[in-house]
Amino acid sequence: MTDYGHDLRFGSFITPQSKQPGNPVALAQLSEQAGLDLVTFQDHPYQPAFLDNWTLLSWVAARTEKIHVAANVHSLPLRPPAVLARAAASLDLLSGGRLELGLGAGAFWDPIVAMGGPRRSPAEAVEATSEAIEIIRAIWNGSERGGVRVAGKHYQVAGAKRGPEPAHDIPIWLGAVKPRMLRLIGEKADGWLPSLFYLKDGDLDRGNRIIDEAAAAAGRDPREIRRLLNIGGSFTSQGGGFLQGPPEQWAEQLLPFVTESGVSTFILAADDPGEIQTFGEQVAPRLRELVERERRSAGAPAQEVVRGPKALALRRSGIDYDALPSRLLSGEIAGALRAGVSRWLSIRAVGGAVNDVAPLATAFPHRDQNFNVSDIGSRGGD
Repeated sequence: MTDYGHDLRFGSFITPQSKQPGNPVALAQLSEQAGLDLVTFQDHPYQPAFLDNWTLLSWVAARTEKIHVAANVHSLPLRPPAVLARAAASLDLLSGGRLELGLGAGAFWDPIVAMGGPRRSPAEAVEATSEAIEIIRAIWNGSERGGVRVAGKHYQVAGAKRGPEPAHDIPIWLGAVKPRMLRLIGEKADGWLPSLFYLKDGDLDRGNRIIDEAAAAAGRDPREIRRLLNIGGSFTSQGGGFLQGPPEQWAEQLLPFVTESGVSTFILAADDPGEIQTFGEQVAPRLRELVERERRSAGAPAQEVVRGPKALALRRSGIDYDALPSRLLSGEIAGALRAGVSRWLSIRAVGGAVNDVAPLATAFPHRDQNFNVSDIGSRGGD
């Protein structure tokens, strides 16, 4: 029973149907208008009733401005990891740091094989996913000298050139429920993305325990790993069962998932515009209020950020990063810098002091080449 202290995020999970291709795009735009943080689409390259995931993600990113995009989740057996890494970094650069990477080890093996992909046992699927994460991260690491070389059982990369580096440190989320994949999340991934409708009672807590133990064994802080959850339900005027009722009931029923099971991202599976809008405009802000109140009453620091080894390695000597004002560790300033879109930062608009923000700017690694901390007091937002 753990609250990992992450900021809350909310998203939509939209069917990428190809019969009316404009519909999923319009729902993605509506998700942004409703204030959601993320829009996701399933990836089944063997399904002709669905649009190709990468094409759709690229189109949606071009038709939106702020919302992040992700597969929920990529079919790894049909997405070679070196190519996947380069595609992800490219879209992240083009979208200004709005791409997240969800991976799945594969499930529907007959259609995967029919498309020319491999058939893997559960153990082989875990091995392949581990190798893929290694390759993806190595391709993204443009600061390392030499080509990428991975002599894996399932993937072999022999001197592939590195880069481009993405606009922000793209998190890798794994869709998984079995122990071996959960341990891999603890060892190597940045997030766990299961679907509530496939989980049994106690699965979230058991999964968290396995992930946390694997993370600790790998020398990681379990709080580095975000816990996400696909959910579904319906909005009604009268209260009913779980996630069957008015927005207030939804917020109250989702609260324990944050405070007791550590979930910090809720993704609504819905193709109904009204449900998406209600989720973004009513459930999300109300749940944020409830979580903030619970955390405050428990004396927990608001939205504590735990940085991974790569981010820590980028810190500069002489700056006390842990002494940053708490009011700057959450909200619009920190969110913008974490996403690598500091170009639109306006200190006056959010009431921050320049001497507070300068160390904050270097606390979060970003790659906006036009951003200069010394200019922070005079630049306005775009």
